[in-house]
Amino acid sequence: MSKQSFRDLKNEIELKNGEIDELSMELDLKNEEINKLKLYSTKLKYEKKNLEDKLDTKIDYDKARIKELDDLQENIRQKDEIIKDKQDQVRYLRSLIDDYKVQIKSNSEELEIQLRKISKNYEDLLAQKDLIIEKQEDIINNLTKTNEEIVKSNKTNIISLKLQNEKYQEIIDKLTKTN
Repeated sequence: MSKQSFRDLKNEIELKNGEIDELSMELDLKNEEINKLKLYSTKLKYEKKNLEDKLDTKIDYDKARIKELDDLQENIRQKDEIIKDKQDQVRYLRSLIDDYKVQIKSNSEELEIQLRKISKNYEDLLAQKDLIIEKQEDIINNLTKTNEEIVKSNKTNIISLKLQNEKYQEIIDKLTKTN
């Protein structure tokens, strides 16, 4: 081989070495970029993991809140049922009170009517009592008059009988004297 070809080869080797150095530098740059990308990828994986954890925590929190809201809604439904039941009880009690008011009013009116009847009966009885007393007084007065008349008649009869008795006694005396 000639010197020229040896130089050409040497130049070519130097060129190739320069290219290799260049490629090595590029490879180092690429390796740095790859390392940066690996670091960035690791950072992204870590952030993804953090975000997934946060998301899981948020989901768990939201599930807990939804459960609380469901429980709260169930409590509200139960309270609504209790309120409706109490409202039904209040309506029932109000209807009972209204019924009692009507019954009391009816009883009051009936008692008032009966009281009027009793008052009228009492007044009628008082009038009958007065009438009976009046009749009894009339009967007593008539009996008293009759009694007085009988007494007068009896006195008259007694007087008459005494007079007759005296006459008979005189006659008896006359007859006993004559005999």
